[in-house]
Amino acid sequence: MFETLSDRLSGVFDKLTGRGALSDKDVKAAMREVRRALLEADVALEVVKGFIEKVSERAIGQEVVKSITPGQMVVKIVNDELVKVLGETAVPLDLNAAAPVPIMMVGLQGSGKTTSTAKIAKRLKEKDNKKVLMASLDTRRPAAQQQLKVLGEQIGVETLPIIEGQTPQQIAKRAVQFAKLSGFDVLMLDTAGRLHIDETLMAEVAQVRDITKPQEVLLVADALTGQDAVNLARSFDERIGITGLMLTRIDGDGRGGAALSMRAVTGKPIKLLGTGEKIDELEEFHPERIANRILGMGDVVSLVEKAAETIDAEKAEKIAAKMQKGSFDLDDLSEQLKQMQRMGGMSGVMGMLPGVGKMKKQMAGANMDDSLLGRQQAIISSMTRKERKRPKLLNASRKRRIAAGSGTSVQEINKLVKMHRQMSDMMKKLGKRKGGLAGLFGGGMPEMPPQADAGGALPPAGMPGQLPGLGGGLPPGTGLPGLPGLGGPGFPGTRGKKKK
Repeated sequence: MFETLSDRLSGVFDKLTGRGALSDKDVKAAMREVRRALLEADVALEVVKGFIEKVSERAIGQEVVKSITPGQMVVKIVNDELVKVLGETAVPLDLNAAAPVPIMMVGLQGSGKTTSTAKIAKRLKEKDNKKVLMASLDTRRPAAQQQLKVLGEQIGVETLPIIEGQTPQQIAKRAVQFAKLSGFDVLMLDTAGRLHIDETLMAEVAQVRDITKPQEVLLVADALTGQDAVNLARSFDERIGITGLMLTRIDGDGRGGAALSMRAVTGKPIKLLGTGEKIDELEEFHPERIANRILGMGDVVSLVEKAAETIDAEKAEKIAAKMQKGSFDLDDLSEQLKQMQRMGGMSGVMGMLPGVGKMKKQMAGANMDDSLLGRQQAIISSMTRKERKRPKLLNASRKRRIAAGSGTSVQEINKLVKMHRQMSDMMKKLGKRKGGLAGLFGGGMPEMPPQADAGGALPPAGMPGQLPGLGGGLPPGTGLPGLPGLGGPGFPGTRGKKKK
């Protein structure tokens, strides 16, 4: 999400920050480019106008002229205004009401309401320790109620028993009654949608709202909605009265205009982001962090939080101990690759690192994408247990067998083995140094080379090159996972959440 906007704005600001002094003419020219970039990202015209006016008012004046670094001051002003448009502070779900707290999900058909309902229910159950009941009020879409029931079984959340022939209003009354009698903390209501906004839909949703008196009314909107996002948000807010927004499929849109437009038009906060199809791919919306991502400043805080949620601390500590002794084998490397995939793959991690946005295309050109992690996993999976424990056993015939079994080449196997050997050697040396492995973060991570080698393998550990933002910026033990082969030894974070 926001890739198109981020790329365009980076180009505009590179020109500004490269100059010593800025004239009003320079700033006006930059603002024209920013305006064009926002419109191309599908941000609504009325939102763009207001944004450019506010930025220009501050940018063309003494604040920039008297600044030591005028270009950077303009970037800061744009960042500040972006944060304001996105909502300034993160607003969590409001559960401050008598149990069961009703949360009503509204939106058009196909926006992802049912999956989003299950995602939120899972999060409330696991993170907030809430007893959640889900109820489907969608009697029109075939198997909609069954779909929610199946999702409930997958995540271990109870769903309201299905009674054929009931209207949405009858289901709503029964859901409230059942939730009260059974001692549930939260009641998730998945309402029906339509292909477009119509009077029947609005009347039905309004009646359900009046029956259940929800504490939260979340409008679920597809990030691909584009310019229609404004009309959608405005209609639901005027007729139903939404309390917040949840954007889905943000991984499928590089523009992100819907996020900026809907928040600005309704004045209601974006509370959650659906970052993928999997049931655990859900993020809280932090305006400042998103603004930083848009302007290529990275989002290390979210990266560390994601690491804490997804990394198994016990396994990470065991791998770290093995590395220190120099007994780091290919099973351990495989575990690291899995950790990285759980965090959204290489693109997900790199997208949150400061200053790395411009390197994405270069990395893609060198075949350093998420498919590379998959190929490396396939190679390790095609080895026997002995081969994974003792890579030295890999002779020419074994490599040919592994290449055939994994659908890769002997050359790729050689690169993987070489990378593993260099990582292992480096970690053994680090273990003997003063400060040991913990000193890796305190003194800064080894730096990233400009590109992968010709074969597309990840560059070996310890090569020179700069990975901006990681050079000494992270406190020891932050839980940031190892990035295998990205110029560092791939040391796993050791403060992740322990899994049961």
